[in-house]
Amino acid sequence: MSQAPAQGAKKPEVLILDMGDLLAALMAGWADFRAAPRFGLFFAAVYVAGGWLILYALTATGQIWWTLPAAAGFPILGPFIACGLYEVSRRLEAGEPLSWSAVLGVIALQKDRQIPSIAVVVVVFFLFWNFLAHMIFALFMGLQAMTNISTSLDVFFTLNGLTMLAIGTLVGAVFSGVLFSLTVVSLPLLLDREVDFVTAMITSVSVVLTNPVVMLVWGLLIAVLLFGGIALGFLGLFATLPLLGHASWHLYRRALA
Repeated sequence: MSQAPAQGAKKPEVLILDMGDLLAALMAGWADFRAAPRFGLFFAAVYVAGGWLILYALTATGQIWWTLPAAAGFPILGPFIACGLYEVSRRLEAGEPLSWSAVLGVIALQKDRQIPSIAVVVVVFFLFWNFLAHMIFALFMGLQAMTNISTSLDVFFTLNGLTMLAIGTLVGAVFSGVLFSLTVVSLPLLLDREVDFVTAMITSVSVVLTNPVVMLVWGLLIAVLLFGGIALGFLGLFATLPLLGHASWHLYRRALA
C-alpha cells in the first residue's frame, strides 16, 4: 500500500489503495473470523433470523404489511452490529482480550456517540427508496389488471414490467452506491476515533472518490457475497457477513493514515 496521502486530502488523511490492499483486507478479515468465530456467528445470526422473519411474513402468513417493519429493523440494527465486528477486529489487532461484556459494552456505548446519527441516515435512505419503489411500481403497473405476483410472475415479463424492473434496478443501484460511499469508511472511523458523523461521511466519500476502482470492486464483491449468502436460504450469511465485517475494518485501516 502506498503511504503517500492523496493530493488535497484533508484529515483524516486518505491513502491510495490498490487491489493488494483489498486482498490483504479479505485475508485479515478471514483470519479474524477464524480467531473469534463465536462473535461473527452471533452477529450473523441476528441477520439470518431477520431474513427468515421477512420470508415467513411473505410466504406463510400472507401478511405483506409485516415486511416493512421487519425490514426497517435492518437499517437500524446494521450499524451497531457492524460495530461489534469492528470492535472484535480492533481488539485482535491491538492484542486486547476478547469477552462478550467488552464487545457488547462497546456496542452499548455507541448509542451515546455518533453511530445513531449514521443509523438515522441509513433509515432515511431505506424509507425514501421504499417510497420510490412504490412510485415506480405504480407508474408502470398501476393500469395493469391486478395480479397476485406471489403466484404469477407473468406481469413482470410484459413491456411495462421489464421497463419497471430495469428502472427500479438502476435507481436502486444509485441509492446503494451513495449509501455505500457514505458508510463504507464512516462506521469504523466513528468507532475508532472521536469525529462527528458528518466528517466521517465526508471522509468515507473521499476514500471512494480517491480509490474509485478498488472501492467499486469492493462494493460489487459485497453485493455478490451477500446475494450468494441470501440465495442459500440466508445460511450463507453465517460466513459472508463476518468475513465482510472484519475485512471492512482492515480496509478502513489501510484507507486512512
